[in-house]
Amino acid sequence: MSRTAQPARTAIRIIMPDLIAKRDRLLDLLRSYGSCAVAFSGGLDSTVLAQAAYLALGERAAALTGVSASMAPAELEEAERLARQIGIRHEIAVTDELSLPDYCENRADRCFHCKMELFDKLKRVADRLGLAVVADGGNIDDLDDFRPGLEAVRRCHVKTPLAECELTKAELRLLADQWRLPVRDKPATPCLGSRIAYGERITPERLEMVASAERFLRDRGFRIMRVRYHGGDVARIEAPTDQLARFYDEQFRRELIDHFRSLGFKFVSLDLEGFRSGSMNAMLKEGLAIED
Repeated sequence: MSRTAQPARTAIRIIMPDLIAKRDRLLDLLRSYGSCAVAFSGGLDSTVLAQAAYLALGERAAALTGVSASMAPAELEEAERLARQIGIRHEIAVTDELSLPDYCENRADRCFHCKMELFDKLKRVADRLGLAVVADGGNIDDLDDFRPGLEAVRRCHVKTPLAECELTKAELRLLADQWRLPVRDKPATPCLGSRIAYGERITPERLEMVASAERFLRDRGFRIMRVRYHGGDVARIEAPTDQLARFYDEQFRRELIDHFRSLGFKFVSLDLEGFRSGSMNAMLKEGLAIED
């Protein structure tokens, strides 16, 4: 065994007992609810939580997915597939955040208003199914990020068992491996509204522009990327830096520009910094507060 390999193996032996304790605590916490509806997007966090809820509660657990124009159609298909793999009951809740002026105005607290709408609709489905609580997949790492949606979690009395058990994103990836869930390396998939620059109004047309632009790139092998919408119908493409060279292929570049313009974009730009999750938050001013 090489000298460099030894520390990694030692670290795994140290971490695993702690992770097992957190996993068991999570299952016990979920059992204490009696029954549970998981806010289920099909991402890493909510998929691990749905699996844990099913292990702990069986038929007394359900995965609820909020569906609206803000959700890319491929994400719903993925959520349905993952729920079938887990075996958990899967229900759809139709949300209508586009009817909310505070959401469409797209200020820095946009996610708060979206989550309030989501949890309201999920709670209605949970009540219909006779489920005691709604649980969100937020983990302990989320508490260090700018997430207005956490205030909606608090106000709606939604449970956050992953955070309560102090599970980190890295530990959730290990649990996904342990439970053979194919989401270990799944890129984050926030709603399409997050692609619209703060201050630019969110409309169904702009959401569809972004969804179609990202579908074009996904169909051509870009697994991790974002198409950001900026004022004046400008598309800003973020892709991993090791894939930026692909955009300099003349045929691909011409095909991309023609397609994006057919969607309604007037200008198409490539961000040379590459993909950064949450890059729109760099536009925010400090001192945002959500009124109580």
